[in-house]
Amino acid sequence: MAVNHKVLLGISGSIAAYKTPDLVRLLIKAGCEVKVVITESAKSMVSELSLATVSRNVVVSDIASQAQWNNHVALGLWANVMLVAPGSANTIAKMANGVCDNMLLACYLSARCPVMLAPAMDLDMFEHATTQKNLAILKQNGVSIIGPASGELASGLVGQGRMEEPQIIVEQILRLLKGKQDLTGKHIVVSAGPTREPIDPVRYLSNYSTGKMGYAIAEQAAKRGAQVTLIAGKGGDTFAHKEVKTIWVDSAEEMYKACELEFEKCNAFIMSAAVADYTPETVAAIKIKKKDDEMQIKLKKTTDILATLGEQKKGQTLVGFALETNDEIENARGKLKRKNLDLIILNSMRDAGAGFGTDTNKITVLDKNEKVTHFELKTKKDVANDILDLVAATF
Repeated sequence: MAVNHKVLLGISGSIAAYKTPDLVRLLIKAGCEVKVVITESAKSMVSELSLATVSRNVVVSDIASQAQWNNHVALGLWANVMLVAPGSANTIAKMANGVCDNMLLACYLSARCPVMLAPAMDLDMFEHATTQKNLAILKQNGVSIIGPASGELASGLVGQGRMEEPQIIVEQILRLLKGKQDLTGKHIVVSAGPTREPIDPVRYLSNYSTGKMGYAIAEQAAKRGAQVTLIAGKGGDTFAHKEVKTIWVDSAEEMYKACELEFEKCNAFIMSAAVADYTPETVAAIKIKKKDDEMQIKLKKTTDILATLGEQKKGQTLVGFALETNDEIENARGKLKRKNLDLIILNSMRDAGAGFGTDTNKITVLDKNEKVTHFELKTKKDVANDILDLVAATF
């Protein structure tokens, strides 16, 4: 496998250090090159020979060695990400307060790459106010914290303090390395696709939406670290993503109920679904037979989901879509105000390459301050990231 990423692994003196050879092995299997820096106290927990063997690189530890001391700058520049795992209470305290008395800390202070930390210690040490304060400082400084997990600890106590399992740590690192993680810790709900309004057991009213735009937004939000819930109409294309919770719905009423339930839990709601404005007033219990030259179906309005959410929102970022054929900016601006939106994504049917079923889109975005931003024709993946950039800026 080709090497795609460079990981600098810092190992501190926690009993969980015994897991690090397996961690290194999994990183290499995932296509990473790994270099290891270890503290003196960690040497009694894990063999340097084992780490050198699995990493295929010399393990760096000696701060007194002139040759190795010079390496801390080079290692900090070399890495795409620095991972401190396990992170003991002592090392966490030193990282938070700028102490530099070993090679691991020298590398940390020299690193220009993202830094991730997997704490590992006993329950009381982890819950101590000082440790929590130090972790808060590191988070404020941009360090991503992985875990710790709950379970049986080395002391025999049961609770939070176990280093996350190597597989979970590797997944977090790969997610970080695949793209920016500006949505980590945010819950984003996306709706997508059409609704189907039943006429009888075999017929329904619907539209041409495939769900492609909403699916792209959900997928890219997950890649950027968000917890993502997708509410999708069954009439669109299929979608499956292991990191996206998907709720399949059929009618506008089902879409409304799912959206209202998920809205109160989220930080941002992106309503890209093409929800039917009207639904049959009555649904025939049996198939309607063809017998007359014409058939009339009485329709009633469906619930305006966006307007309802706009009335209910309490700090959430609410994003709507407007597909227009004429007077595009004026119509989108009116919808933005009426429905109490933060952003509205405008599509014009007059733009080639935009609209239903395409792999590209061309959007214009209006925000609640009526700032208008025009974008060129792009793939829906790139459009999704443009939209998510604007959503991220509202947090």
